[in-house]
Amino acid sequence: MTSTPVLQGKRIAILLDILYQEMEVWYPLLRFKEAGAEVVVIAAEAGKTYTSKLGYPCKSDLSYDDAVAADFDGVLAPGGFAPDYIRRHEKALSFVREINAQNKLVCAICHGPWILCSADVLRGKRATSFFAIKADVVNAGAIWEDSEVVTDGNLVTSRKPEDLPAFCLACIDVVAKS
Repeated sequence: MTSTPVLQGKRIAILLDILYQEMEVWYPLLRFKEAGAEVVVIAAEAGKTYTSKLGYPCKSDLSYDDAVAADFDGVLAPGGFAPDYIRRHEKALSFVREINAQNKLVCAICHGPWILCSADVLRGKRATSFFAIKADVVNAGAIWEDSEVVTDGNLVTSRKPEDLPAFCLACIDVVAKS
């Protein structure tokens, strides 16, 4: 007996740039697909292959210029060094702000909250991150916690790759309830 996947008909964006953390892109990408969601990888250039910190390739589906927040049910900001590149693109930040304004899933892991800091969506929210960027998250107005996963409304954050199982479950739960 099979059941309908919990995210059937949902669409989740994953932001991407060079030097991303492999696990923090691929683990959620596969888990979201497994749950029935369509996953769209968004980067500065559509159709370009971006390599991870260890050289693992991931090809973007859509550019920031062509991404429309209304077409998605959530956005994921992965860690690694990619967030420092992603947050240099105003269209990426605008996309995150619009998803947040629509009360849809905004999730980030490890250094991913750097994007949320630059998008100014953390003010007054509970969040976590990799410990080294705690000051950035706090200075962006978040109430920082050292927890495996922190969910505050539509916002889901985690600290490191080891947190991915709890992170993905929390993300799926937020999207399924929307």
